Amino acid sequence: MLQQFLAFVKKEMLHILRDTRTLFILFGMPIAQITLFGFALSNEVKNSGVAILDPARDDDSRALIDRIDASKYFDVVSYLHTPQEIDRAFKSGKVKMALIFPQRFSNDLHHTNKATVQMIADASDPNVATTITQYASVIINDYQKELSPAQIPYRIKSEVRMLYNPQLKSAFNFVPGVMAMVLLLVCTMMTSISIVREKENGTMEVLLASPLPPILVIIAKAVPYLLLSMVNVATILLLSVYVLELPIAGSLALLVGESILFTITALSLGLLISTITNSQQIAMMISLVGMFLPTLMLSGFMFPIENMPIPLQVMSNIVPAKWFYLIVKDVMIKGLGISAIWKETLILVGMTLFLLTIALKKFKIRLS
Repeated sequence: MLQQFLAFVKKEMLHILRDTRTLFILFGMPIAQITLFGFALSNEVKNSGVAILDPARDDDSRALIDRIDASKYFDVVSYLHTPQEIDRAFKSGKVKMALIFPQRFSNDLHHTNKATVQMIADASDPNVATTITQYASVIINDYQKELSPAQIPYRIKSEVRMLYNPQLKSAFNFVPGVMAMVLLLVCTMMTSISIVREKENGTMEVLLASPLPPILVIIAKAVPYLLLSMVNVATILLLSVYVLELPIAGSLALLVGESILFTITALSLGLLISTITNSQQIAMMISLVGMFLPTLMLSGFMFPIENMPIPLQVMSNIVPAKWFYLIVKDVMIKGLGISAIWKETLILVGMTLFLLTIALKKFKIRLS
């Protein structure tokens, strides 16, 4: 009995070892997930861009700026000359915080024993804004303690101002992220399943026998999901404005237009998945599982991309949701126009054309 049992165990072990897909699930997935989650899931916010407005230009202000720049949490990316440049610095997207010194910073500190430093943070992502202002406050406090003599304590007061989201509402961050996730997952999954269903039922040949060219037949399968996705967009925006009290600061027409573009990108991805699969289960697994984790982790919605290693930052560029998330934040939260999002828009257009071209080309080959 024992020998028979061991024989069955040996048989099952050999069967598993011969199945590369099973081995990948057993050993590859844990390694990939631990590596990905280990680098991406972090409460730290590193390499945040900082703009400096320092009319004082004295020893103390320069020393404090050097402390900020030397920290792993900050990179000084811009030195400003006038207060009017602060708004442009934030709109460029490269700056998460601006540090502003008064005209007589060192003089105030050494003659009145107190001085003020103003911090302005981009609070369109309230978690990141809160974290980086806390980091900066700790650096300022440490410098203050080192500077103070035993009998005369110096005090450097930090004045914090949150730009775009003064109340630090979390809706300012998760509404753009939810829009990107819902549109990508729903459109990709529904389109891929719809076409594969026709293949499984054997009705695709009937559709292709119609007077319409095959390309128009395939596009016609995607159009209803485009229209239904616009209902999702309208629902999300209405709930955001009237329930979550999240105003649309920019152009509504531009926001809707970008949403249509992103929806077409997601539909193109669904068409591509449908050309490489022959069952609804596989199509659903690829579109749901394959899209969910990259969208959640590499779009900047849940975890700042700046925290991640360079390979993951590069990988995030092929995630369509990343670019749409940036577009929605810039238009809806910051009130910016097409001049601020033209690069992200062109990237989505390029992705759409690429996915559509590959999907339609592969579909022709598979049907011939």
